Amino acid sequence: MDYLPIFLDLRGKNSLVVGGGDTAARKASLLLGAGAWVTVVAPGSLSEAFATLNGTDRIIHRQTSFDASQLEGMELVFAASDDPVLDKQVYDAARIRRLPVNVVDKPEICSFIMPSIIDRSPVVVAVSSGGEAPVLSRLLRARLETLIPAAYGRLAALAGRFKSRVRQHFSTTDQRRKFWENALLSPIAEMVFAGREQEAEAALAKMLDEAGNTPEGGEVYLVGAGPGNPDLLTFRALRLMQQADVVVYDRLVSPPILDMCRRDADRLYVGKERDNHAVPQEEINMVLVRLAKEGKRVLRLKGGDPFIFGRGGEEIETLREHGVPFQVVPAVTAAAGVASYAGIPLTHRDHAQALILVTGHLKDGTMDLDWDMLCRPGQTIVIYMGLKGLVTLCDEMRKHGMPGDTPAAVVQQGTTLNQKVVIGTLDNLPARVAQADLKPPTLIIVGSVVSLHEKLNWFNPEPAEDDHWHTPLDQPARLDM
Repeated sequence: MDYLPIFLDLRGKNSLVVGGGDTAARKASLLLGAGAWVTVVAPGSLSEAFATLNGTDRIIHRQTSFDASQLEGMELVFAASDDPVLDKQVYDAARIRRLPVNVVDKPEICSFIMPSIIDRSPVVVAVSSGGEAPVLSRLLRARLETLIPAAYGRLAALAGRFKSRVRQHFSTTDQRRKFWENALLSPIAEMVFAGREQEAEAALAKMLDEAGNTPEGGEVYLVGAGPGNPDLLTFRALRLMQQADVVVYDRLVSPPILDMCRRDADRLYVGKERDNHAVPQEEINMVLVRLAKEGKRVLRLKGGDPFIFGRGGEEIETLREHGVPFQVVPAVTAAAGVASYAGIPLTHRDHAQALILVTGHLKDGTMDLDWDMLCRPGQTIVIYMGLKGLVTLCDEMRKHGMPGDTPAAVVQQGTTLNQKVVIGTLDNLPARVAQADLKPPTLIIVGSVVSLHEKLNWFNPEPAEDDHWHTPLDQPARLDM
């Protein structure tokens, strides 16, 4: 994050705008809208755009040149003169006095930048690209304008009228937050949107009167985070991620997805790696029970789908034994998501009519799998957590009759911008993966469908010209990034 987004209280505060053109008028208008007193410094007459601002006594025009002394007593400064030399003088003088200053369209000499604003006062939404793409910010603002009805301001005002009553009614912050979440997600909001504000106010008062002050029982949300790309989350997953009090997550949850959880939620890492279980599964199960019994809404966020090699079944068995309510939100499992982004269809009329998912954990240097079943023709095999045992996997498949030239792939961090795909065969895939130095999380795909990758690879269709991995199956390793 290059800039810290903040909202300044300028009500009754003094601000300075240097410049008398249309750009300066727009900045003055924003400041007036925020309740500030505005001094405009411009030696000549002001542009016609200032005419619309004449209805207030909170704007003063000083028809003189800029002087650093004019900064005394100011809280905020805009340099909008369209004169680069003058604007730089304003910036330098403001920074000496440690005043926040914005030089219009010059983010490199700004101590703050202006976002695109969606005004639903008292609700205000700001969108910024850090000065890199202001047109994109305006387009995003236009999109958000259609998603945030004007009535949200009236809804916020209703909540504001009840703020002190709710604070008196509930003794803890968590209780107040849960009350407001329940109220704002109830039909009360729709009443406001429909213009039935008196009815909404009566309903909110009734909800408050009937609300107890004792802690509510907790709940566990068992949510699949998918293979890594936040765009693949379900709507329901995102909604629960935003309302949980505690997030219990593992190492397969990508940072961008974790960032989409409620920011003030407590976070508990319980990641497990091969031969290095940070928290044993049995202990994770009981942590979920304990947190829910404390009245918390617990988000158990798991990479991929919680019911496909995610041990989600074990967790909800424990929850049910202890009478803890829970919800399960399925997700795009790694097999489906990663294969799709690698351009490898898991089934295809000409290549595979069956799909098998297995886990590739090694135990005492061996894999306890049904090799005869796996090595039948006409199917695709997807191996989760098999990178460490890749050599054993390829050897055993060849021993059990699968041809050494069977196409196979390993995909690292599939569906993300860091995706890497190594293509080979059972004969040469381990060497190619070692050469590419892949690291978990990875997924292994074995079967004739892998040969379609070259034709169907859509996520990274044009590797860089210096990509020396882009070679046929019988040549040195192929790495797509």
